[in-house]
Formats: sequence, structure tokens, C-alpha cells
Amino acid sequence: MSSITSTPASGDTRPYHERYKPADHFRSRDDEFDAVKFGVWLLLATEVLLFAGLFCAYAVFRMLYPEAFANGSHHLNWKLGAANTVILLLSSFTIATSIHNAQKGQIGWLKFNLAFTVLCGAAFLVIKGVFEYYPKLSAGKAPGIFFSYPFATDPYEPIWWGIYYCATGVHATHVFVGICLITWLFIRAHKGHFGPTHYNAVEGVGLYWHIVDVIWIFLFPLLYLIH
Repeated sequence: MSSITSTPASGDTRPYHERYKPADHFRSRDDEFDAVKFGVWLLLATEVLLFAGLFCAYAVFRMLYPEAFANGSHHLNWKLGAANTVILLLSSFTIATSIHNAQKGQIGWLKFNLAFTVLCGAAFLVIKGVFEYYPKLSAGKAPGIFFSYPFATDPYEPIWWGIYYCATGVHATHVFVGICLITWLFIRAHKGHFGPTHYNAVEGVGLYWHIVDVIWIFLFPLLYLIH
């Protein structure tokens, strides 16, 4: 997200964010900030393309096998999906607030909101893995050739489960990556690396987390609310 300077000059006791210097190929901090933000948006554009492919696959197979998709969706617990939606929306607020905290130099609140966002991400993964994936896989509701659910009424239901696990699994992987990045931000915030004059990394990771949240807002109705 940004370069990290080495030890401060002798006698310089200013906070890290005040003595931070941009990489040599940037004219100023503002130029580096704009470049970092533009780079993050380019990354997020590739993420949108990735999920666009999954949405296209969903649209094609749902058009071909609507009954299989309706039957498969019937086995999903929309309340768990809604709970995860609320959790991610809350985390979107706290990560946005953490950017504001960094801009205002509110380091204590910055760390609190980063930690709370991590907890929200972890709660999302626990609900997804423990309360959704595990019971379904144990019952044989697995994708493709691994499907062995004995009470299926449509021969194309394995395709539905393939779309479900692929879309939600890729999304959950992005949530995990986001948790790792936000944990990294918390460690740096604890060291005093962020403040009003330097918060490139907080802004970039915040944008990434918002895209993760937006993708789930599309996945929830497409997967859980078919029936």
C-alpha cells in the first residue's frame, strides 16, 4: 500500500505519520496517495470481473435449470444469510469510520474500529463454515460429482451446489484476506504508523472491504431468496 521509512533521523521524535516520506519516485505525499488509490481501484476492477464471471455462470445455469436452483435454494437458511448481511454491513460502517479516525488522529478509536471489523469478518466466516457449509456437506449436499444427497428431486441440483459453493467460497476467501489485511492495519496502528498526514493503507484496505461487502449484497438475494 505504501513504503515504510526506516528509523527516524537522529533527534526526530515526531510521530511516524508526520515524519513519513513517500517513495522516491513520487513528488509528494499527495501524489503517492493518488497513485495508491488508483492502484487499489484497478485491483478492485479485476475483482469485479472475477465475480462477473460467476454471476454470468449463475444466470446461464439458472435459466437452464430453474427447478434445480429453486430446490437447492430451499435448503439454505435465509436467516443465516441475513445475519451475515447485517454483520458485513456493520463491518462496512466500522471500516469507513476507521478511515475517519485515521484522518482525525483518533488512534484509539482507529484500533477499536479495526478490531471490531476483524471480529465481524470472523463471525461471518464462522456462520458460513460451521452453521452452513458443515451441515450441508455432511448431508451430501456437495458440488458436482461429490453430491450424494439421497432426497434430491432434480438431477441438476449438483450444478446448483457447484455454483453455490464456488460463489460463496470465493467470497469467503476474500473475507479471510480482508481479515488478514485489517489485522496488519491494526498492528501498524498500534505502532503509531497512521495519522492525519499518512493513512494510505487504511484507505486502500477500506476500499477492498467495501467491495467484499457489496458482492455479498448481490449474492444474498441471488442464492438465498430464490424460493
